[in-house]
Amino acid sequence: MHEWGHAMHTVLAKRRNPYETASYATFTAEIASITNEVLLQEHLLAQDLADRERLFYLGTALEAIRGTFFRQVMFAEFELAVHERVERGEALSGEKLNAMYEELVRRYHGSDAGVLAFDPTYAVEWAFVPHFYTNFYVFQYATSIAGGTMFAARFLAGDEGARRDYLAVLEAGGSRYAYELLREHGIDLASDAPYDALIARMDRVMDEIEAILDRTAVP
Repeated sequence: MHEWGHAMHTVLAKRRNPYETASYATFTAEIASITNEVLLQEHLLAQDLADRERLFYLGTALEAIRGTFFRQVMFAEFELAVHERVERGEALSGEKLNAMYEELVRRYHGSDAGVLAFDPTYAVEWAFVPHFYTNFYVFQYATSIAGGTMFAARFLAGDEGARRDYLAVLEAGGSRYAYELLREHGIDLASDAPYDALIARMDRVMDEIEAILDRTAVP
């Protein structure tokens, strides 16, 4: 469903735009795919499922939030810190980058508070994240999962304008500045609302996982 969102975005953008403006920014591209993901997950969770299968879908939804929001925000903070050091005239080395990355991973995961054990081997993870070689790319995953979750929430709540707004964003392609395009169609990524919608969904997913585990013997 993720790639199907990209496919339909491309089809609609090319149908409605000349070649020069048919290509769209990453800022809107991932919203198309993530909206599809969330809608599919919610469709599956609305079925009559055995606890083990429901836990699988809930876990998949939670992992998507962790990987696409939480982790990408951490990546963005690392990327910004690297650029700031260079702008201050500091030299970089593998050891320095490892230390910077380790500090972020430990802080984000509560390692020093005993929340999650940290294997120092992961300090070098930054070296094989290809997105760091495209300047300031990763933050757009975090904004996109927030925007996509908010679009999906509007669909699921029966908002009659959700379909119109969603298709308008896809059909616009690259003809408009991405942030302004989304804001015009009800998704203001400079406001709290999209992120509140994402956190609310995350809380609901975790609550349901805990409820199932509390009442069953599912490992």
